[in-house]
Amino acid sequence: MNKYINLVKKWLADPTSVTQQELDDNLTTAEAANAARHAYIYAAYYAHVDDADDAAYWVKRYEELKEQEDER
Repeated sequence: MNKYINLVKKWLADPTSVTQQELDDNLTTAEAANAARHAYIYAAYYAHVDDADDAAYWVKRYEELKEQEDER
């Protein structure tokens, strides 16, 4: 199961079992994961249309976002 959903399910079952900081961090990390998914879609698109500059930008952006996600 998705770790972001698991935390929300835990909160739904018992709101006192999760801190506001955990909820804040969960949202931030989920947003970063979603942004990383968009980045690899853009990278694939730009490679498909033979635009190396934009493809390289999105690969770099993806790696930055994944690094941020891994740090959390």
